[in-house]
Amino acid sequence: MRILVVEDDAGIAVGLQTNLQQRGYAVDVCGSVASAWAALCGEPFDLVLLDLGLADGDGAALLQRIRRPQRAEGELPDPLTPVLIMTARDQVADRISGLNLGADDYLVKPFDLDELEARMRALLRRSAGRAHPLLVHGELVVDPAARSVLRAGQGVELAPREFALLLLLLESRGRVLSRQQLEARLYNWEDAVGSNAVEVHVHHLRRKLGEGLIQTVRGVGYFIPRSDPS
Repeated sequence: MRILVVEDDAGIAVGLQTNLQQRGYAVDVCGSVASAWAALCGEPFDLVLLDLGLADGDGAALLQRIRRPQRAEGELPDPLTPVLIMTARDQVADRISGLNLGADDYLVKPFDLDELEARMRALLRRSAGRAHPLLVHGELVVDPAARSVLRAGQGVELAPREFALLLLLLESRGRVLSRQQLEARLYNWEDAVGSNAVEVHVHHLRRKLGEGLIQTVRGVGYFIPRSDPS
């Protein structure tokens, strides 16, 4: 999943980026309203972690711009992108204001990183239209919190990017995703992406989880069918 951290405290931003990348997320960092807006207009993000006190303005103004609905379908940024405010402003009035402006959650600094990730998973689950914490597809059971995969009751070890790719395809069951779309959700700006990186991850997933799981639409992309073909 691709996360945008909007935070002008370099220490906090780098700490978040490092920690979340270790947990399997692709994370980019912006330190200003202007750079964050440019990033959101250029690439899709699954979730925004937004500080309010930024060097060139208030993060609340960025939130309002994200939530403006007067955009063409498919135009970035998507007004439905989940936004979690993370700020030192701890007054009840601040929380109410942030939520009323369109934030999906509000977390006061300092916070526990495990709690942050739990809130992130809840928002990502909700944005995918899913209530249950587990993803079940045929004989597969995927637990995003534990980052575990069971196939017919047996544990399967996946590399972090393999797990991230499996989650993306399962969350988008029935919809074909191109290589470019998958790369945009799996890698951040600093990653060096090989021309066949996605194909390699798909090959490994098929070897570990069965050849019939991921389908190829030649010249278009990959998808997992809505229902298990077996």
